[in-house]
Amino acid sequence: MKEYQTKEVRNVVLLGATKSGKTTLAEAMLFEGKVISRMGSIEDKNTLSDSNELEKINQRSIYATPMYAEFEGGKINIIDAPGSDDFIGGAYSAFRVCESGVLVINAQQGVEVGTESFVRRAEAQNLPMIIAVNQLDADKADWDNVQNSMKETFGGKIVNVQFPNASGAAFDGVIDVLTMKYYKGDQVLDIPAEFADQAEEYREQLIEKAAEFDDALMEKYFEEGTLSEEEIHSGMNKGIVSGELYPVFCVCGKKDIGVKRLMEFIKDVAPAPDVKADGPTSLFIYKNDVEQHLGEVSYFKVMSGTLTTGMDLEDPVSGGKDRFSAFYAVAGTKKEPVTSLHAGDFGCAVKLKNSKSSTTLCIPGADITYDRIQYPAPKYRCAIKAKVQQDDQKLGDALKKISSQDPTVVVEYSKELRQTILSGNGEQHINIVKWRLNNEFGLEVELFAPKVPYRETITKVASAQYRHKKQSGGAGQFGEVHLLVCPAEGELNTKFMINGKETQLNIKTQDITELEWGGKLEFYNCVVGGAIDLGFMPAILKGIKERMVEGPLTGSYARDIRVFVYDGKMHPVDSKEIAFIIAGRNAFREAFRNAGPKILEPIYNVEVMTPSEYQGAVMSDLQNRRGMLGDMGADKGFAILKARVPLAELYRYSTTLSSLTAGSATFTMEFADYQPVPGDVQTKLLADYAAQEKEED
Repeated sequence: MKEYQTKEVRNVVLLGATKSGKTTLAEAMLFEGKVISRMGSIEDKNTLSDSNELEKINQRSIYATPMYAEFEGGKINIIDAPGSDDFIGGAYSAFRVCESGVLVINAQQGVEVGTESFVRRAEAQNLPMIIAVNQLDADKADWDNVQNSMKETFGGKIVNVQFPNASGAAFDGVIDVLTMKYYKGDQVLDIPAEFADQAEEYREQLIEKAAEFDDALMEKYFEEGTLSEEEIHSGMNKGIVSGELYPVFCVCGKKDIGVKRLMEFIKDVAPAPDVKADGPTSLFIYKNDVEQHLGEVSYFKVMSGTLTTGMDLEDPVSGGKDRFSAFYAVAGTKKEPVTSLHAGDFGCAVKLKNSKSSTTLCIPGADITYDRIQYPAPKYRCAIKAKVQQDDQKLGDALKKISSQDPTVVVEYSKELRQTILSGNGEQHINIVKWRLNNEFGLEVELFAPKVPYRETITKVASAQYRHKKQSGGAGQFGEVHLLVCPAEGELNTKFMINGKETQLNIKTQDITELEWGGKLEFYNCVVGGAIDLGFMPAILKGIKERMVEGPLTGSYARDIRVFVYDGKMHPVDSKEIAFIIAGRNAFREAFRNAGPKILEPIYNVEVMTPSEYQGAVMSDLQNRRGMLGDMGADKGFAILKARVPLAELYRYSTTLSSLTAGSATFTMEFADYQPVPGDVQTKLLADYAAQEKEED
């Protein structure tokens, strides 16, 4: 393979909704780049991109696949990103290492919710984009409909570089208004007379749009009424980089129509890598995988300098070192050995010690680090356990490996819930994890609804006292604690009715703890006359904290409570730390139960984007989930619904939403706060916990 300099490299990610034809387009690009001599197909399960067994079974992209095409003296690195929202992690990895995206739009559907979702994410990442309208040969292809949907979605950002000679079965060529040529198969022809007027109109729009982004070009355009092709390239490049220009191309990946011309535009106009070609060598690992016959494979982008065979690099964070004795250019399953890669180029290496995704490796002493990839928060969570208890350790190891390959798979053991929680982007995503556990690791697992991390608090004032007395032969245990509890809110009040008498408490010492699970505990020592020695106060506080870890109502964490210890008793011989831990714990529990205890539940802010025709069904479903509807709006033909919904009601929501909207809606969810559960829900939770405790006894 030729050694490519930074200026000769372009990095693009293929984005688009499921069934938009990204993988087929990638196959055509590799064919044009002479990487393959024959195009594969999804149906025949022989594409370089969707080569994983799971992808062949599902006939869809599940993982982001890096590829390349050597084209007209340059190299185009391509990442084929999955179209499903469930596998969005691959797109986020690509956002970090690609300078532009090719947004693939299905000519039969126009701009879909999935398309719009990718656009929003790409714009948030400041990723410039080129639009490729694909499948124009399909029976239901409709160029006019695509045009209308693009204008509605992108407004004045779109500009047609091409338009098709026809839509549907008659489509076999494109009119390019940048080169003013008609591309039909391998032929480059003059524009037919019947398309001449339309071509001139589109070209005028293109030149005017290109001039917008450069004052000098705009001045020349006003003076001369036109621009050269090179000047149009320059203006369009600036517009694309700014995110204010989306040039539109027409292609048919399956028949390789218009693909070569799209690649020429990427090579000539798309932004080059923004890297330091002359800096010290460094690279960024954006993807980690395990491949049969190879083992662990790390995919990287050279961020500065030049990587050469035999070079030693280190992780500046851990100090771990790796020798690059061999590395490769990657085209799906095809890996070509290379001896050097310049800044901006992609490659992979096998069995690196420092191989995790988002890892920086650099020349020892350079101390270069790049920000980690920030993935979207998971939207689907479930509990998981091995069907055979002896497999628990194997399950933990397997989940750790899967999560390292796909960072959007989040695994955590909740000490609070006593469950292993598996989170991902949707039920399909989690089912893929389960398939891998079954088929790759030989583990049978159960997936089920996770417990909800409730919180417990109080709503009024209550006092209690508890004496712990134990005598068994030798030294005994004695401790008596009198305390009062109230909600930790508002100004600090120290005057209370205790045993029917108004009492003013005087604070001697205090301890305010911000609890790791949220909320706080305020602890005030108000004991007078030495009824309890100051040295026993930490023991009383410890007993209270132990009880707050397992709240009196449902065993959930307690929060936002003020505790005043105002009296008690000691024994000169038998009073010990353990006695006051037990006395404090039990006095707190009794006072808590008499203080208007309330269960709090986590509330999430949910935002749904759906086609307007499904708005009513989505709203009704949210209300059935005890959701409180908030702001509603519209954006580019889609309804946007906002609601506050209890986490307890969001299990499998992604699946239900997909069913309600024929897979056309998307949503995000983010923790908001804790709120009291309704009375009927609290009654049920208390009954369930009582039954659970009885069963355990």
